[in-house]
Amino acid sequence: MKKFINGKLINLAEPRLGSKIIFKTDDFFASANRILDPNPPIFKEGVFDTHGKWMDGWETRRRRKKGFDYLIVKLGKPGKIFNVDIDTTHFSGNQPTHASLEACFVNKNLNYKSKWITILSKKKLGPNKNHNFKIKNKLVFTHVKLNIFPDGGVARLRVYGEVEIKNVNFGNKLVNLTSLLNGASIVGCNNEHFGRAENILAPGVGKNMGDGWETRRSRGKNFDWLIIKLGRTGIINKIEIDTHHFKGNYPDRCSIQAAYIPKKISNNSVVKKSIKWKSILNKVKLNAHKKHSFNNIIMKKNKINFIKINIYPDGGISRIRTFGKVVK
Repeated sequence: MKKFINGKLINLAEPRLGSKIIFKTDDFFASANRILDPNPPIFKEGVFDTHGKWMDGWETRRRRKKGFDYLIVKLGKPGKIFNVDIDTTHFSGNQPTHASLEACFVNKNLNYKSKWITILSKKKLGPNKNHNFKIKNKLVFTHVKLNIFPDGGVARLRVYGEVEIKNVNFGNKLVNLTSLLNGASIVGCNNEHFGRAENILAPGVGKNMGDGWETRRSRGKNFDWLIIKLGRTGIINKIEIDTHHFKGNYPDRCSIQAAYIPKKISNNSVVKKSIKWKSILNKVKLNAHKKHSFNNIIMKKNKINFIKINIYPDGGISRIRTFGKVVK
C-alpha cells in the first residue's frame, strides 16, 4: 500500500455548504465575506482601492475606542467542530493581537437570547501564519462568532468538523450518499497534487478544473485512489462519475470498490482493508468533460458505508455521486 493522505475533516464554514457571514462590526479595509473563501489567500502587490491596500481577507479599521471587532458565521449545515484555523497569511503588522471563538445552536433565527458558548478562549495571534487550534467541545452548533482583539485583519477562518445528520430523516427517497451536505467525508487518498480530495463530494456542478480532485502525472503502471465514508449507510442504485472541465487530464478508466464496516475503526485500518473490498463497478472507460452514469448491478442488495474509487492511471474527476436509499 502506498503512502496516503489521511482523511480530512470538512470545513463547515465553506460557502458551498451554504455558510455565510450574517453580521460584522466593521469591514472598512477588506470585506468580511473574503474570510470564507475556500481558496488560499493571495497578495496583490501595489493594488489599492478607495479605502487603502487591497487585502485578501477581512480587515477592520483601526479602533480608537474601547472594545473589539467580531463577525458571525451561519453554518450551512449544523455540525460538530473539532479544529479551527485562524489564518493571518499576508497580514503582517495589521493582524489582531488575539482572537477567540464562540458558538451556538439555534433551531430558527439567531437573536439576542441565543446562548453563546466559548469554544476557544482568547489566543495570541502572530503575523502571516496559520493558527490551528483543537476544539474540545463536541456539541452541535449552527453559528460561530470570531472575536478579534482589538481590531485588524484575518485572511481565512476555517472551521473543521463533521455535518450532523443523525436526526435527519431521509425516509424512503433516493439521496446522494456521497454528498458533503449529507455527511459524506474523505477517509484517505494517495494523491491530491492539483485538486483537493473533498471537492469531489461538493454539491452542484464543478466551477472549473480546480473545483475537483486531480492527481499528478504518475508516469508509471500504478493507479490513484480515494476512499469515501458515506454520510449514511445505504443501498446504492446508481453511480455518477463526472469529469466536467477535465478535457486533457481525465482518467482513462476507473473502477469502484465498496464495503460495509459496522464498527468504528481508524482511517489507517480502512485503507488497509480496502485492498480486499468487493467491486461495485468493474473497470470502465471514461471520457472528457462528461457525466458518466452506471447502474449498480453487482452489489444491488448490499448495504454499504464506504466506497473506494480507483482511477487509471491518474487524472482528475469533478464529482462522484452515489444515489441510494438509507438503511439502518
